[in-house]
Amino acid sequence: MNRYAFLIPVYRHGLALDGVLSSLEKYNLPFIIVDDGNCGSDREHIRAAQKKYRSVILVEHKKNRGKGKSVNDGILKAHELGITHVLQIDSDGQHDASQVPFFLEQSRMFPEAVICGYPEYDASVPASRLNGRKIANFWIHVVTLSFEIKDALIGFRVYPVEPYYSLLKHHAVIDSHMGFDIDILVHLHWKNIKIISCPVNVSYPKDGISNFRLVRDNLHISLTYARLCAGMIFRLPVLIFRAAQRKKNAKALV
Repeated sequence: MNRYAFLIPVYRHGLALDGVLSSLEKYNLPFIIVDDGNCGSDREHIRAAQKKYRSVILVEHKKNRGKGKSVNDGILKAHELGITHVLQIDSDGQHDASQVPFFLEQSRMFPEAVICGYPEYDASVPASRLNGRKIANFWIHVVTLSFEIKDALIGFRVYPVEPYYSLLKHHAVIDSHMGFDIDILVHLHWKNIKIISCPVNVSYPKDGISNFRLVRDNLHISLTYARLCAGMIFRLPVLIFRAAQRKKNAKALV
């Protein structure tokens, strides 16, 4: 029987966390919260949430390790607890939690797949984020030879725990910072894990705190894609074969 949990990495968004948990509480699933080296009031807000919501399972980092490391450690905790699937959602409140039931339903229909959100933005989205995303998503199609992944950067997805856990055990290099969301999806795709893309509404609160650092994080993303392009070369025969099979299957449906 499949067991689900929410996985929420938290860094500098302690104040917003209670609102996120409040919007998710009605689904009666445990929360795996990863405190990624928070201090001061952020740390206090996380501890308050742990006391308020009895289903909180807290994973702590003594210092900031990055989003990728946080999600990876959350997956390790989920595996330890016998949880089969996690719905990753950001702690800043940008994601529309009302779409959780649809994502869980899709996951129950396709339990072996990653259910990956792609953003539908409102007018609050910064132009720099929107343009940067177009470039990142162009390269995701290159390194997978597929259009299966519509967006590689959004942190709203349902992961089956077992293939993710297996990847962590057998693959040492997954970017621990802003290249993570890209890196993990590509490696799961290379492992022939199906990626199902579904829309999710995303907004940017005016008073929101962004952890994105223009130079540092674009460098991480660029280096991640450079490494993935190198890895793709060794997988080209398999990727070309899969692309041909998808094309053949699509023609058969016409």
